[in-house]
Amino acid sequence: MNSIILYTITSLCSISILAGVILYYIAKKFKVVEDPRIDEVNEVLPGVNCGGCGYAGCRNFAEACVKAKDLDTLFCPVGGNKCMNEVAKVLGIEVVEKEAMVAVVRCNGSYQNRPRTSIYDGTTWCKIVHNLYVGETGCSFGCLGLGDCVKSCKFDAISIDEVTGLPVVDEKKCVACGACVKACPRLLIELRLKGKANRRIFVSCSNTEKGGIARKNCVAACIGCGKCVKVCPFGAIEMRENLAYIDYKKCKLCRKCVTECPTKAIHEINFPPKLSNPKLADEIKVKEIKS
Repeated sequence: MNSIILYTITSLCSISILAGVILYYIAKKFKVVEDPRIDEVNEVLPGVNCGGCGYAGCRNFAEACVKAKDLDTLFCPVGGNKCMNEVAKVLGIEVVEKEAMVAVVRCNGSYQNRPRTSIYDGTTWCKIVHNLYVGETGCSFGCLGLGDCVKSCKFDAISIDEVTGLPVVDEKKCVACGACVKACPRLLIELRLKGKANRRIFVSCSNTEKGGIARKNCVAACIGCGKCVKVCPFGAIEMRENLAYIDYKKCKLCRKCVTECPTKAIHEINFPPKLSNPKLADEIKVKEIKS
């Protein structure tokens, strides 16, 4: 065999062996030992990687759970309390169950309530239109109706109503991951407690203009009259820049603000029809609040 070829083969073998030894040393020196519980926690998570927990994906959330001292600030909205109990079981700690949340749309500017002033013919993304102009109506706070929230939902829980032009949340499918909240450029979607028997009350408007201007652009807008604030016996409503806001943590679902609102901007969800006998209705409300 030619000596040059022999030297070449010998040199390459020597370099390969040396490189292997160096790589082995580096791998041992900088080896990252991962807590095996991360895999165990990851297995009990839904695995949808929606980001509703505030982390990039389920594995990142699993790592955070393992590193945390407790689970008070960690929650998987898709898996809910059942999933978090499984996580706590893996980690050998206790977890306090949290009340279910659901997305609500704080805009009542339907085609009927909010007259069009122009017709838009362009790209169908709310974020882009929001940066271009006020929209097809005079209300610069209202829903643009192009469905960024629909596109962002991985659970098919939100759709655009063709009659009203507004998003509709399917509370049975909504897992309160918050994707639609982040997707809406006008901050019209909020996560709120589902409430007892899935009942909840909220102001379905986000317009902070003064009453006259708000009403001119939408007949169902909050006009900031403050009547709901005065009638609420629990101090659950406050005015924020001409707009009423109901604190769902304080609201006892008495419904007094609903009937007081002159523009019907306050919505009540999943309540039974009101009784014609006011005295009997009040007695039932008192019992429900006490329960």
